[in-house]
Amino acid sequence: MKQQDQGEQEFAFIKEKIKDKPINRRRLLLKAGFNLLCAVMFGVVACFVFVLLKPHIEERFYPEEESTIKIPKDVLPQEIQPAPKKEEEEEPKEEPEKEPVVVKEELEPEDYQALQNKLYEIGKQANKSMVTVTGVTSGMDWFDTPYENENSSSGIIVGNKDEELLILTEKKIIADAKAIHITFIDETEASATLKKYDGNTGIAVIAVPLADISEETMSEISVAELGNSYAVTQGTSVIAVGSPLGASYSILCGTITSSQNTVSTIDTNYTIFTTDIIGNENGSGVLINLEGKVVGLVLQDYSNSNNRNTITALSISELKQVIEDLLNNQDISYVGLRISTVTNAIAEEFGIPRGVYIKSVELDSPAMAAGLQEADVITAINGEEIINTVQYYQKVYEREPGDEITITVKRQSGEGYTDLECKVAVGILQ
Repeated sequence: MKQQDQGEQEFAFIKEKIKDKPINRRRLLLKAGFNLLCAVMFGVVACFVFVLLKPHIEERFYPEEESTIKIPKDVLPQEIQPAPKKEEEEEPKEEPEKEPVVVKEELEPEDYQALQNKLYEIGKQANKSMVTVTGVTSGMDWFDTPYENENSSSGIIVGNKDEELLILTEKKIIADAKAIHITFIDETEASATLKKYDGNTGIAVIAVPLADISEETMSEISVAELGNSYAVTQGTSVIAVGSPLGASYSILCGTITSSQNTVSTIDTNYTIFTTDIIGNENGSGVLINLEGKVVGLVLQDYSNSNNRNTITALSISELKQVIEDLLNNQDISYVGLRISTVTNAIAEEFGIPRGVYIKSVELDSPAMAAGLQEADVITAINGEEIINTVQYYQKVYEREPGDEITITVKRQSGEGYTDLECKVAVGILQ
């Protein structure tokens, strides 16, 4: 009997039903909320880290190429060769010359006025590319009283790059300036910063953020178009715009009186145009041709020392490469020589070897450090023959600051000339 009761008890134990633990909804909600909060926090942190690292990752693996400005270069007239004729082309038949028909017509005063109006219309359009650049400097007088001084000159809009408006002006105007102000043709103003300058020519590029220029002003201004000054000859009609007489946005008409003069600067010489246009030594701006294209830069440092009452300008074609490099934030190579070409006539008359004559050596220049001297005659650079200043400048200009070049010179010693080689480290003129 006892065994039967014991078996029933064991069977009853086996038949016991195990109930599931009741669900704690509050704890479940808390756990789900905690997981959701962790997911949100992880997402926020991941987004924050991604935002911080994205520029560095893109810069590392996808470097952005900086946009560059290209200025078309001009070809010297003597370098232009006629296109060769094709063999299959037949020679054109010569037609008999016809007598020109001459129609005599007297010009009336109103015709002259109409012509003047057309010329001034060209000048007005060109003035949209001109600005007034003001450099503000500060100092202390004898009584320790602070003061501000302003220097102004014309500037010319030459580029639009990387959300900046690029303006060409004279470095002397903004030298040591604590602030640079730009005044556009519609009288609106903006602040500018110095980007790059050439210590040789004295020209500089300054930049104005496009964000600081209103849409109305942008519609009133334009980027200047640089023309071919190699086509400018004596008698060419030109228009001076900017501030040739000191007043902003002036327009003066005249002609080129000489296109053969040159001005000696460091490491090269530039063609300088003289005109019959009245100006003054503080005038600045540009010369444009009848197409409205810039053919000359009117700079205060290059005003005519013999006659300061007329406007002179540097040939723009010879400056295009320098301007392009400044616009693209590149340094201009510098050796430090004032030079001239030894022509055949000079060589025969004075017994000087053909090449490039060194008129002077700039103090503390790379040329002086290399041992070059006045009256040396440069005959080769890196083993290549040099016979004029243009070749010399090209060889120097194509080198980067810091590069070393070998300049071969003939130096007078006793009754003859001795060949010497000088190692020159190309620098930058500050």
